Amino acid sequence: MLSNVLVQAYRNTLAANKFFRKILKGLQYAPRVIVTDKLTSYSVAHREMLASVEHSRTNYLNNRAENSHQPTRGRERAMKRFTSPGHAQSFLSAFSGISPHFRPRRHRLSASEWRNEMADRFAL
Repeated sequence: MLSNVLVQAYRNTLAANKFFRKILKGLQYAPRVIVTDKLTSYSVAHREMLASVEHSRTNYLNNRAENSHQPTRGRERAMKRFTSPGHAQSFLSAFSGISPHFRPRRHRLSASEWRNEMADRFAL
């Protein structure tokens, strides 16, 4: 699953086009399906940029992406909100890269393996 964060002031077609361009810029392949929420501007941007790719807007397929924002929201509350959109973008760009480092897939590890993995990661 590919997930990116782009902070923008508006959620219009121009912003959706910019977001799609940012996500697709580094891809080596064409995606099979794009999953978004039901915002109308995503449909317009999809038709303009990726007409051959399936666009899914169902309620529950987007849960994985929406749930990935929960740590960001918690961090934002702890910081007493971001001071500006630029501050939010710079924080989220860095945080999204380092966050998985401290969150190993616990369901795949036994307790002792998890402790060893976390000790190794903190030692780095």
